[in-house]
Amino acid sequence: MQKIEIHSIDGVEILEQLNVHLKGKLTNQWGEHVLEFDNELGKGIVRSIAFDWGVSLVDYDVSFVQDTKIVFTIGKANPIEFIFISEGKLNYTNNTEERPYTFERYQNIIISTQKFSKETYVFPKTATVKVNFIYVLPGEYAKKKNNNLSYLSKSLFSAFNEENEKSPYKHFGNYNLKIADQVKQLQESYESGIVRTLSIEGQLNLIMAMQMLEHNNYENGLALPESLSKEDIKKIHNLSGYIIDNISEPLSVQSLATKAAMSSKKLQLGFRVLYSKSVNEYIRQLKLEISRDYIKNTNDSISEIVYNIGFKSRSYFSKIFFERYGILPTDYRKKIKTK
Repeated sequence: MQKIEIHSIDGVEILEQLNVHLKGKLTNQWGEHVLEFDNELGKGIVRSIAFDWGVSLVDYDVSFVQDTKIVFTIGKANPIEFIFISEGKLNYTNNTEERPYTFERYQNIIISTQKFSKETYVFPKTATVKVNFIYVLPGEYAKKKNNNLSYLSKSLFSAFNEENEKSPYKHFGNYNLKIADQVKQLQESYESGIVRTLSIEGQLNLIMAMQMLEHNNYENGLALPESLSKEDIKKIHNLSGYIIDNISEPLSVQSLATKAAMSSKKLQLGFRVLYSKSVNEYIRQLKLEISRDYIKNTNDSISEIVYNIGFKSRSYFSKIFFERYGILPTDYRKKIKTK
């Protein structure tokens, strides 16, 4: 495991200190700083931009060859961090808590540590991680006109309040695809000059607002239609096992939603979060993978296999098998036997 130590929360300094280890290329345009690297350590892009009132962005799109531990020594600053992972996952620890955490894809995360603490993020090897960090310095943000901090929930307001030495703060919220879509727009911004700068600033404010809204609803026990709780995620995991066990049966979205005791809309949302597919796309892919194993490991006829995985039409099965694997089922069996 490689270890990189960062002694700043300033975006430019973060990139410079990362580059000491990653040996990439640093550029700056329109106030946005970008680090690009592609070498024996891995490849990726890290970009940073800062705005008034203590708001800044550090955005990672990276893949490391080996597990990579990035350790942040916070110093006197103790920012509030709005974190959102759109691909992959991160392991997280800090020196004020013994328990490690896993930050997962699409989960709304808001954290703040004490001054002079250390935070450790572990990027898993060979996995692409896209993670968005919005840093907010509470003292600076409080100077902003119409900041309306008093309207925050009591717990989040305490994280923004610097009158007393604050305790570490953490919110590991629901999984939210609406925030994911907004982060994607931020990551795919192609404007230039002042238009790009204004666009990024506006999108950062919108993402923070959406993360605060999810936080507020989470604390009040409300679930937005585009949010999933950890219990919902567990239900989807259990349902995937049920689908495998009943692959030959008719599996409609409605019947599966009833089985999982959730709405059809939430069921579809869960499959998109976990598998990046609709329910029907997931089932079809699973049927094809199981059929491929049957063809390879049994002497069942193609017609029997079609029946066993719940398809009614052999011609339709052959069509989608070819689309998936580039070979017809009968030819695949001949190829396996020849080997």
